[in-house]
Amino acid sequence: MKIKGALKIEGFFTIRHMRGDKILSEETIHNTTTNVGFSEVAGLINEQSSIGFKWLALDSSGTAAVAANTVLAAEITTGGLGKAAATCSKVTTTIAGDTAQLLKTFTATATKTVRGAGVFDTAGASTGVMLARSTFSAKNMEANDTLQVVYRIKVA
Repeated sequence: MKIKGALKIEGFFTIRHMRGDKILSEETIHNTTTNVGFSEVAGLINEQSSIGFKWLALDSSGTAAVAANTVLAAEITTGGLGKAAATCSKVTTTIAGDTAQLLKTFTATATKTVRGAGVFDTAGASTGVMLARSTFSAKNMEANDTLQVVYRIKVA
């Protein structure tokens, strides 16, 4: 039974690892929304917070995400894979514009292993409020590999 007027947010990452024109892997994973992330979203509703979430960062740790996280376990800051601003838009999942979308394609300049991603409200390594985090199967990046990260959060 759905309660009329109930508000729910549901987020997920789609991760696509490519080498040249070849897709090495693609997976979609639900995220863990952080406690501080929920608090920040509540503040956005009534202007107690004034900054949105538009930064994506990658993690080299496979440590499971939990709601108490405030930073990534091992944020990647080098090799072309440091935190970056995403292209932000609203897309339709069920009703017009009900899903916020962040999109960023990272290009590796060095060999790195990526095992997770997070969504933040500010630039800079290990700074800002982390809205959500997820871990996924290891992506063994080589120089010139790309990792497309799409984060969607549906408000229903």
